[in-house]
Amino acid sequence: MTSPGHDMLCLDSREDSQTTTGSTTRLSWGVRSDVGLVREHNEDSFLVRAPLFAVCDGMGGHAAGEVASSIAAQTLAEQAPHEADDVYLGAAVEAANLAVINGTKEGKGKPGMGSTCTSVIIIGDKMAIAHVGDSRLYLLHAGTLVRLTHDHSYVEELVDAGEITADEARVHPSRSVITRALGSDPEMYADHFTINVSTGDRLILCSDGLSSMIEDSKIESIAVSCTTPQSAADSLVAEALSAGGHDNVTVLVVDIEDDGLEEERWTKKKRHILRVTACILGFVLLMLASMTLIIRSSYFLKDHNGRIAIYRGWNDRVFGLPLNEWVETSDVQTSEITDEATRTRLEHEGVAAESYKDAYAKINAYMESTTKTLDQTAKTKEKVEQEGISPNNPAVPLGEENKESNTNTSGAGE
Repeated sequence: MTSPGHDMLCLDSREDSQTTTGSTTRLSWGVRSDVGLVREHNEDSFLVRAPLFAVCDGMGGHAAGEVASSIAAQTLAEQAPHEADDVYLGAAVEAANLAVINGTKEGKGKPGMGSTCTSVIIIGDKMAIAHVGDSRLYLLHAGTLVRLTHDHSYVEELVDAGEITADEARVHPSRSVITRALGSDPEMYADHFTINVSTGDRLILCSDGLSSMIEDSKIESIAVSCTTPQSAADSLVAEALSAGGHDNVTVLVVDIEDDGLEEERWTKKKRHILRVTACILGFVLLMLASMTLIIRSSYFLKDHNGRIAIYRGWNDRVFGLPLNEWVETSDVQTSEITDEATRTRLEHEGVAAESYKDAYAKINAYMESTTKTLDQTAKTKEKVEQEGISPNNPAVPLGEENKESNTNTSGAGE
């Protein structure tokens, strides 16, 4: 019953020691609950309703602690959800709190009784957890033990504050002081969360009769060395008794096994990943196609080696790559564009066109404007040359010529 290398008590011969074991296609479990070597009554309760498991550690003494833990386990069994939903599991634990409080009013147990509760629901690769008090949940994954729950106790607060170590907390005189438990406050709330589990994982739910007697490293070594959940539970309880057995000790071990559906679950997960990837890729391709269509239908004019050229696309770059292609270059010199703003745009950001036809029309308009300007310049130059206009002999405006002519005529008459 014990792990290799351990010479321990024979638990099956003890009258106040309970055990149960079982399995489903996905889970296998083993439980050992023992009164210990000091206490006269076992105030712990455990719940095995696969996929629901829980350990409850009662408080309040004989005819009180065991009543509180029993009420908690029974209420949890009735109220727990059928799915791995930590919110609803937490609500079930909170319902157990009210049931313990009401139990006292109904004459069950004694005033001041209470209980811890650490519970899990395991379905597929999900495990919902709800917890209150100092009973614990450990996860053994790939040979490494991790504590998943946080004790609601005075010594845990000291550990969190850095005032004592975890080893010192196990032997601290106030280690039994609980700061949150069932039966103490109608407004009590449970810690709850969900994690992923996988084939080969081992879970350990235990009362503080285990965690207060042996350190986590010892729990890890025993959990690793035992081949079955029941042998692990038995070995851990036996180790706690060998260390003194000062309290009731309950250990519930659950193994996550291969139910033959692991590959199917992974296949479904891969299919989901592929579907999501395909959707994302499809969206990206659609965006690229849309951008390509928009770019292919867009045109702009820009200077190319001193002449105005037509480009298809946008005058921009993405990751250093141009979003355009050259179409053709006109005979219009950029430098001949008389409008300075237009010439600057052609030399830098370009001039947008609605289509190739529009781009070609703009070039023709530039050509006509340039030709007209050049013709006007030529005519002005020719006139200057014919009239001999120069800085020393400026041209006389037409009105001034008439005025001068009239003046000369008037003078001649006199």
